[in-house]
Amino acid sequence: MLQDEVKKAVEVMRAGGVILYPTDTVWGIGCDATNEEAVRRIYTIKQRQESKSMLVLLDRFERVPLYVERLPLIAWDLVPTTERPTTYIYPGARNLAKNMIPADGTIAIRIAGNSFCKKLISQLGKPIVSTSANISGTPAPSTFGEITADIRNAVDYIVPESFSDSTDFKPSRIIKFMDDYNFCIVRE
Repeated sequence: MLQDEVKKAVEVMRAGGVILYPTDTVWGIGCDATNEEAVRRIYTIKQRQESKSMLVLLDRFERVPLYVERLPLIAWDLVPTTERPTTYIYPGARNLAKNMIPADGTIAIRIAGNSFCKKLISQLGKPIVSTSANISGTPAPSTFGEITADIRNAVDYIVPESFSDSTDFKPSRIIKFMDDYNFCIVRE
């Protein structure tokens, strides 16, 4: 059943669609992060300004260099040893939809911990946009039941609630790399 759901969600994203899916933190709205029109749809669904950045999920750290020009040296030690959901902001984003990259050229990337997400990203072979399943400015839903009908009706595919294995239900910690050796905590 897991493989069937992954296959359906991947087909939707390959066709430029938007999905509602569980992550290792909160439920997210996602799409192929290299598809500019799909990314634009997420901004529309969330009623969010395109100047506000969103993060991408990858299935493993080894794929990060495909989407950043150069990994800060400290990232090689820090990221693979991170145990709790943590989003890292890297300089020099590349190979993503132009509207995924903010004016400062950075990109926020988290390595997915949810088994469904990992399989989804692996099958798609590309990063997936991850943004909380809410209208911008309203509280992020902690559970599937808190996701509004507006959001559920706006997406092309909803992954069944049974694929959620999160017990945290809160946004990830955010760390920004300042240079090769320094970082700052943006959100604990």
